Amino acid sequence: MAGETLSLEDRLLGGLDDEQRAVATTLHGPLCVLAGAGTGKTRAITHRIAYGVHTGVYQPQRLLAVTFTSRAAAEMRSRLRDLGAGGVQARTFHAAALRQLQYFWPQAVGGQLPGLLEHKAQVIAEAARRLRLTVDRAAIRDLASELEWAKVSMLTPSTYLEGATGRGEPGGLQPATVVRLFQAYEDVKVDRNLIDFEDVLLITVGILQEDPKVAAEVREQYRHFVVDEYQDVSPLQERLLELWLGGREELCVVGDASQTIYSFTGATSAHLLDFAKRHPDATVVKLVRDYRSTPQVVTLANRLLAARRSAGPAADRLWAEPLSLVAQRPAGPEPEFAECSDDEAEATTVARRIAELIATGTEPKGIAVLYRTNGQSEAFEQALSAAGIGYQLRGGERFFNRREVRDALLQLRSAARAQPAGVPLGQSVRDVLSSLGYTDTAPTGSGATRERWESLSALVSLADELSASRGDGFGMPEFVLELHERSTAQHAPAVQGVTLASLHAAKGLEWDAVFLVGLSEGLVPISFADTATTVDEERRLLYVGITRARHFLHLSWSLSRTPGGRAHRRPSRFLDGLRPGTLRTTASPGGGGSTRRRREYKGPATCRVCGTVLDTGAERKLGRCANCPPAYDESTFESLRAWRLERAREADVPAFVVFTDATLTAIAEAKPESLADLAQVAGVGKAKLERYGDAVLELLRGA
Repeated sequence: MAGETLSLEDRLLGGLDDEQRAVATTLHGPLCVLAGAGTGKTRAITHRIAYGVHTGVYQPQRLLAVTFTSRAAAEMRSRLRDLGAGGVQARTFHAAALRQLQYFWPQAVGGQLPGLLEHKAQVIAEAARRLRLTVDRAAIRDLASELEWAKVSMLTPSTYLEGATGRGEPGGLQPATVVRLFQAYEDVKVDRNLIDFEDVLLITVGILQEDPKVAAEVREQYRHFVVDEYQDVSPLQERLLELWLGGREELCVVGDASQTIYSFTGATSAHLLDFAKRHPDATVVKLVRDYRSTPQVVTLANRLLAARRSAGPAADRLWAEPLSLVAQRPAGPEPEFAECSDDEAEATTVARRIAELIATGTEPKGIAVLYRTNGQSEAFEQALSAAGIGYQLRGGERFFNRREVRDALLQLRSAARAQPAGVPLGQSVRDVLSSLGYTDTAPTGSGATRERWESLSALVSLADELSASRGDGFGMPEFVLELHERSTAQHAPAVQGVTLASLHAAKGLEWDAVFLVGLSEGLVPISFADTATTVDEERRLLYVGITRARHFLHLSWSLSRTPGGRAHRRPSRFLDGLRPGTLRTTASPGGGGSTRRRREYKGPATCRVCGTVLDTGAERKLGRCANCPPAYDESTFESLRAWRLERAREADVPAFVVFTDATLTAIAEAKPESLADLAQVAGVGKAKLERYGDAVLELLRGA
């Protein structure tokens, strides 16, 4: 027995570091794991679950592991099977709630469960027609996101106005109109006997709150809970989790507040940050040893978060003290920074650098190009195609929806019924897929033939990988079952091609080489990040991008959108202090290059009164937001306005040509006493200083 226990300890705990081992051996909650990027959090929690199952502390069917994407849940189930804990349920919040709702609906509500609405667009369009509102496709998309946010924030049409203060006008509609549309949307669903994904959570919460018998049955079924990516929990999901627990504390949560990048969907890191306050007896373990990235990448990521400065009390409350990662890998190359003349030059530069990496041994599937918006992908698609480099567009056609993959699954299912004994799984899969055009050698060139081969090659590689990890008992029937589950969860294998993806879509993934592109103001941070908290989220998004890189990291931006265009862009404020002071400027194809020293951008302008980020040019001139009171003498301001009007009439020009109202206000508030002081006021350039400076100072002295 002692030898068996030692074997179990060695198998499940032997490869863990001290902090991961602390997680794996803390089998009772409450447990909070603060896990930085690349620190092996999934390894720690899956080994914890497996160790608890093998020691008899957990019954597999009575533990529920919850994560946020079907892909992550499928990966967790796969790892648990590898560790001999295949009976544990790993699901998303929605999948777990839907399963319970389907089971309890007849007894709690009666009748048949309404149909599940997978896409809101048609119902929102119908609701708009009922209200005689004109909405286009973009507005419908924005309104769908707004309704999802409202529902996971536990708002109803009657409480939306109060809870949505400051959210602007989604779909171009005023908040009061959104309320009417919200109610009409709910009415259309009732008429059609439909529920949406948010309703699945809301109705499950309602049943658990109102039916003690159902709540008791659920709590009897599930005794232990593990929640991954806990920083992304919405108020509605947190409420559901509380009802599942029913006051018990057998809960393990895992997350990293510095990777909170989905606040616009209703996610909030507040639950993670306040966990120890809500559970005073909680064990808190920090995972900071980064096994993914080189010291150079880790250092850049740490510096990015450390560079954040106070942005006012409201934003500071939502900014968590970041974990300082400690790299465990050997040293690698320093991150590269490239300033390009335009978007085309940037894409060409990136494609050329990718070709160099591939030529020196980096596999294309180990390379990613990450950008802020999906609309940026086209230039890189064209540049990679021109260079003869295959790529896959994450967010494009799903892997298991491709025709060659569907054909392959049919062939593999047939082969599973008559797999010859003694033939390794990998060879059997190769033999089957050869009839669809698979060969051990990739075809030359690119295009449809190459893409088809890459899809089939991904299935062969997956067979080899699973055969090695699962052992001799893993044959064709088991492989087909694995593919079926992965297809349901859209858990695609890696395809041999460079990945193009948005920063949001890259969350949870990693590559040997990462190219972060389009890092200019207006893209990173995005132009509509107009508050301190949204700018902070953009910083976290870039942090997520940086920490996707294992070995090589390349950061680039362009000075103009089109070749020959005006170079009005500037590098992202987040790069200040990270990039070298002198940067190489990459010219357009066929042009020369130059080296220039750029003025460092000092970060977002904030109100000197309340600390919020200043949105408009007028606010930045004043140094304060429109909501804060002015700090000037009214008679001085009126004297300046009268003087400006007189000068404008003399020159026969509009008054704003002399000075704008914002500049006059800034002068009145600054009260400059010399020409040097006046020159520091925003809106007072050299020409205006020479023309009007003495007169303005004389007026101020008289006032």
